[in-house]
Amino acid sequence: MLEVSQLNVGYGQSRVIQDLSFKVEAEEILVIMGRNGMGKTTLLKSLLGILPSKSGSIKLGDQEISRLESFERVRRGIAFVPQGRMIFPALTVTENILTGARSTLEKSVWDEIYALFPILYDMRARKGGNLSGGQQQQLAIARALVTNPKVLVLDEPTEGIQPSIIKDIARALKEIRNMRKIAIVVSEQVVSFMMEVCDRALVIERGRFVHEASRVGLDAGRIKALLSV
Repeated sequence: MLEVSQLNVGYGQSRVIQDLSFKVEAEEILVIMGRNGMGKTTLLKSLLGILPSKSGSIKLGDQEISRLESFERVRRGIAFVPQGRMIFPALTVTENILTGARSTLEKSVWDEIYALFPILYDMRARKGGNLSGGQQQQLAIARALVTNPKVLVLDEPTEGIQPSIIKDIARALKEIRNMRKIAIVVSEQVVSFMMEVCDRALVIERGRFVHEASRVGLDAGRIKALLSV
């Protein structure tokens, strides 16, 4: 579904992402682990075109998208849930969700969103700025889903969220994958969340991958050690 080859991304003369290559299969949840400053957010922003890549290839299905603008990548099928949620605090829950829509949403789409996140139905008329961090995260995911993506990309979705809501988000991501049949890429630092949701995990350090494991071969202790270096 998504194939990245020899990707290089940086700021000025500095290279943050260095010759990275990886694939994400259809209906796979890939979690990219790493400490702060190791390149997770830079990598995800480059997938969306928020940061231009210096070289390399990004393919969505069989389409090369590395030179497309961000809005064109969204139209091709990539959706992004940014770090910090970035919802519109002065808009209601319903209005926030509609900002991701290209046309009128069918009732079935609303039903699906509210089945995934029942709290959003209860708070549909509430301003986004009055929601808790966990509720805002659910709202940001719902907003991304209405673009009907092939690949859903989330940047540290558990940041600043209480443990009970983290479990809800893990459950929702697995349900989304199963319901929509889409690929999901998540950057994360919380090992327990990674163990709950991933089919495969990669650990990034200084812009390069230093460890990879499928779900059956995951060693939480090994990954914790890599994250604590």
